[in-house]
Amino acid sequence: MKVRFFGVRGSYPVPGPQTVRYGGNTSCIEVQVGPTDDPEAPRIIIDAGTGLRRLGKEMMQESFGRGEGRAHLLVSHTHWDHIQGLPFFAPMYQKGNRFHVYARHRDDTHLRAVFASQSGTPYFPVPFDQVQADVAFRELVEGARFEIGPVRVSCTKLNHPWIAMAYRLDYEGTSLAYVTDTAPFRDILIEEEFIRQPPRPGEGLKPEDAAKLAAMRDGVVRLCEGADLVIYDTQFTPEEYAQKPHWGHSCPDDAIEICKAAGAKALALFHHAPERTDDAIDRIVDACRADPASRGLSLLAASEGLEMTIGRDEVRARGGAR
Repeated sequence: MKVRFFGVRGSYPVPGPQTVRYGGNTSCIEVQVGPTDDPEAPRIIIDAGTGLRRLGKEMMQESFGRGEGRAHLLVSHTHWDHIQGLPFFAPMYQKGNRFHVYARHRDDTHLRAVFASQSGTPYFPVPFDQVQADVAFRELVEGARFEIGPVRVSCTKLNHPWIAMAYRLDYEGTSLAYVTDTAPFRDILIEEEFIRQPPRPGEGLKPEDAAKLAAMRDGVVRLCEGADLVIYDTQFTPEEYAQKPHWGHSCPDDAIEICKAAGAKALALFHHAPERTDDAIDRIVDACRADPASRGLSLLAASEGLEMTIGRDEVRARGGAR
């Protein structure tokens, strides 16, 4: 299983000299399994942030440029930074290509309507109806399990405004878990309503909220159990989280705790805060590696251009910032 990172930022893209090494595009990764020259090997993309544009340009140099491409897009949730690359995804405008798009089921609207709305007037000059590829949508419920060719996919919900989904991919004894966006599972339950005045971290929870959070945490731990690689939302420092617990993001300590509880082998810090400079991310990585709590866990920060190969006995990284 080969994982490539095309966008690793949260909230909004941040090009500039302070984000060159880790990159400034929003969330997008690609997962490839099987021989790279096998046309039947499934092409899986997770999230459609601005990093998707560069991936699309690369794909157009292959079968997608001829209208012969097939790919699957798993969307964690439809907040803008996770879908804003889709209108600029060139393979979707090439007739003959086929895409399967997966995201959480919503009671209030169909998944296609969500994607079409961001391309509607007056927000974008090209309506979604101009897409030439064949695009099929599949709406998922919590705990859904399905297969994409030889890849087994499972999902569970996260503690994020209007709910995000985490995904796990299993292929021939190797596994990847993608867990973004989520707050920790101890201070506040975030569901499908806007929280105007969040509690301070450490305040008491309603028993029913505490039970929901415990069940949600158990679901995430099970999803990450024994995973070769976990990609986890670590947008906040503890000080930032204390100010914005209702924004639905975690700290590196939270990711490490989940990975250790799940017996995961490697952790990639992900969804970096847009204001976080490359040097600041370096310092976070150094602090995490020095923390005794992370002992036995291979740890790095995701960066654009990073390629990770997951084998049965090891995870190899190439081309990352560090």
